[in-house]
Amino acid sequence: MAVAFLSLAMCVTLVTVTPAAADPVGACTATKGAIVAVDFGPFGGEVERGCDTTPTTGYELLHEAGFTTEGTQHDGPAFICRIGLGSGTQYPTTDQESCVLTPPATAYWSYWLAAPGKNTWTYSQYGAMDRKPKDGDVDAWVFGGTDIGGTTGRPTFTPDEVRAQGGTETPDPGNTPTVAPGTIDLTAATRWVGSTLKDGSRVDDAGTPDYLLTTEAVYALAADGDSATLDKVTAFLAAHTGDYAYPSGPDQAPDATAAARLALVAEATQGDPRDVGGHDLIAALADNVCTTGPTTPGCTAPGDFRHASYGDGQALGVLALLRAGAVPPAASVERLTQLQCDDGGVTGILIRPGENCDGDPATTGLVALALRAAGGQEAAVAKARTYLKKAQSGNGSFPGYTGSTIGSVHATAYAAQALSALGDTAQAGAAVSWLSREQLDGGGFGFEEGATDPALYATSPAVLAGAGTDLVRLTTKAPGPTDPPATGPPTTQPPTTGPARPAGEGPDLEKGVAYLTSAANLRQGQYYATGAGSSRADFGLTIDGAYALAATGLDNDKLRGIVDFLDKGGKDGEGRTLRDWTGTGTAYVLGGSLGKAALLAEAVGRDPRSFGGQDLVAALAKAVCAGPSRAPDRSCAAKGAYTYAPSVFAQSLAVMAQLRADERTAAQEPIAYLESLQHTSGAWPSLIPATGDSDVDSTAVAAMALDLAGGEKADKAVDKALDWIAGKQLPDGGFPGAAGNSVNSAALAVQGLSLDAERYGPEIAKALTFLAGQQNSDGGFNVAEEGQRGSDLRASTQAVGGATGISFGTLERSLTGTTPQPTPSPGVSTPTIITPGDSTGGTGGVGDTGSGGSGGGALASTGVRTGALIGFAALLVGAGWRVVVVGRRRATTEGRA
Repeated sequence: MAVAFLSLAMCVTLVTVTPAAADPVGACTATKGAIVAVDFGPFGGEVERGCDTTPTTGYELLHEAGFTTEGTQHDGPAFICRIGLGSGTQYPTTDQESCVLTPPATAYWSYWLAAPGKNTWTYSQYGAMDRKPKDGDVDAWVFGGTDIGGTTGRPTFTPDEVRAQGGTETPDPGNTPTVAPGTIDLTAATRWVGSTLKDGSRVDDAGTPDYLLTTEAVYALAADGDSATLDKVTAFLAAHTGDYAYPSGPDQAPDATAAARLALVAEATQGDPRDVGGHDLIAALADNVCTTGPTTPGCTAPGDFRHASYGDGQALGVLALLRAGAVPPAASVERLTQLQCDDGGVTGILIRPGENCDGDPATTGLVALALRAAGGQEAAVAKARTYLKKAQSGNGSFPGYTGSTIGSVHATAYAAQALSALGDTAQAGAAVSWLSREQLDGGGFGFEEGATDPALYATSPAVLAGAGTDLVRLTTKAPGPTDPPATGPPTTQPPTTGPARPAGEGPDLEKGVAYLTSAANLRQGQYYATGAGSSRADFGLTIDGAYALAATGLDNDKLRGIVDFLDKGGKDGEGRTLRDWTGTGTAYVLGGSLGKAALLAEAVGRDPRSFGGQDLVAALAKAVCAGPSRAPDRSCAAKGAYTYAPSVFAQSLAVMAQLRADERTAAQEPIAYLESLQHTSGAWPSLIPATGDSDVDSTAVAAMALDLAGGEKADKAVDKALDWIAGKQLPDGGFPGAAGNSVNSAALAVQGLSLDAERYGPEIAKALTFLAGQQNSDGGFNVAEEGQRGSDLRASTQAVGGATGISFGTLERSLTGTTPQPTPSPGVSTPTIITPGDSTGGTGGVGDTGSGGSGGGALASTGVRTGALIGFAALLVGAGWRVVVVGRRRATTEGRA
């Protein structure tokens, strides 16, 4: 009865997609087609598998393999709520799950992937409609729950147990590449490096010294022995040791990565690492090793150097101690081995034992060098060596991350260094030969194959690889005749795919707006759809687009078209309106959606008390929970939460909506609840109820909400939040999110840090440069620096709006003088599900972290993140170098707040 009522009340129906004639499993091989396995064990069944010889998307793979699916009433077929085999029963059944809203995080279909040759599962960073399987891939669907790290709920079977031909036909990629010899022009390269120095002493970023890049310049110049320049640069770094290595003050634990880098600078240039600017960096590293896990600030697990943050920082710390003649703590060396995955690769993330592991060649090369230098780790080094040899492409290059099909200069340089040190000179030579062909006319190197803009991050390790040295042996002393060849230095940056931009230059907002308002994306100028062939509106994403247009003011007519559609009861192709999306008049009123819509009305000067045929302000006040609900009722997480608001993003948007409607009294309990969710570090989690993760996107939007609330307590919370966000910035200017080095996270970080733009100007400038590098020729943006290429609507809405730095709490745009747009006529037929084969214009699937996040929550963009967490598995585990894997359960369906 409840389900039937809801179907009518919300004006939606459940859509079941039936399979085509399935390809026989035997038609797929290890090199042709993809396999999908579905575990019906929780329902008394077996693990069933199927094949698609010509896979296009994960969604189509399921259906071509003989399975049926059903979505939720609120989100449509894209959010997989039930799965069945052929004409059999779909699970969970209607008495187990209504599939009206997003299922609970403890009981949903999670999505897992394994690439050819991999025998471990990775939680999918994309939703099924956006995931594009390749020949030899294996997908798996498992019913149950996962934690934020994707370390629980994995399939109980291995990929090889269900892979075509048992996985034994996967070709071995470890054969030595046959390429023409090549050498790097070291003189030209170091000349270019020297040209990047301001006053011959430092690298500057928008007028602010970039200490990390300055150390990279030292490593490259040391390989060439340019003593005159080196003296000026090392003197500058020594004078600023406190600024770089001790950001929290000289009486606090140092930033381990910065301390290690500076120590290595001293060691490579015949300086004293025990006296760099008056600081004993060796003692500082040795005295600040974690003995516990996350309960100690700056620690993930015992053995970490405090504030190392990533695997490369840990490796650099070990190397710095070794080169100084100190014995690194055994736990710190052991920690490096805990980062090694089953296939021998090493992840750049400081995971805890048992967490999901996905290695990359750059981190693997650096850690192999560190473990080899430490001694006693022959087994781990051998595994790393095997991984590197298998990861090398036929042209000599190495990919930057799992799944990439193009060579990365960054990864190839580090892999070459390690292979050279390990005696694999043929493979190392092939890698250097590939690097030589990527050297640009000016002497520098871009980030990846075919890049045209030089970058110091890429050039420095390439110089070391070409010089036959690495951070273990790099020195300005004359080389001894018996020294074996070594390899190049590691960087602490993830590989990037976009071109380098001048410091502080942001994305082209006019092009971004043109992408968002194009006819291919904005249906009849009114709304964004849930998929390429769907007529179902994604109301949450549509509001995200409106926020972006309001922030830029570059196309107010199109903005009005969206606002009028929402405000005046416009219907999508299925006859649904904004009222259906918010759940008004049903037992499932979505507080976050109410707040998101009300906030838009307030931003553009419409009345939120009469918007879309409803009083959003009154409805929002009624949606404030008096206390936690009792199972099976999932409506209220706690006192002060909003009904069916699954994320900090949703909570924050609703708080801002109430405050902007002058409902300060009604907002007090929601504000108090939001404040209670903040960690002592200053960060907020992504999900409600809180799961213990720390999320950039959620922290940024929560800071916006509390900044609007004001008051001494709120102001202190905002200050801590911004400090935490600034500390999470990656060397290339990006920020970690569930999708990797995330566009959503960088854009939201810009908005958050802009609350104190004077203090965080350098971080904002770097983030804008990162966003510019992720913008495509069509004006849209990639989801992240890693993963599938192509413009994504969700990421693009956040990038365009976030780049302005305007808080959702203060966003205003007058529609006076704009022209009304025609309202589309509603369709009556159920949409045909068409797989978005071209990522351009697609709604994407990764919301990035909390919705801002990552997958399941759909959009980081404005929030939607988490709620949909589940079936979409939009996480990002496959990122390369330092991607924080958080917010795993965020759906990529409608941008629900």
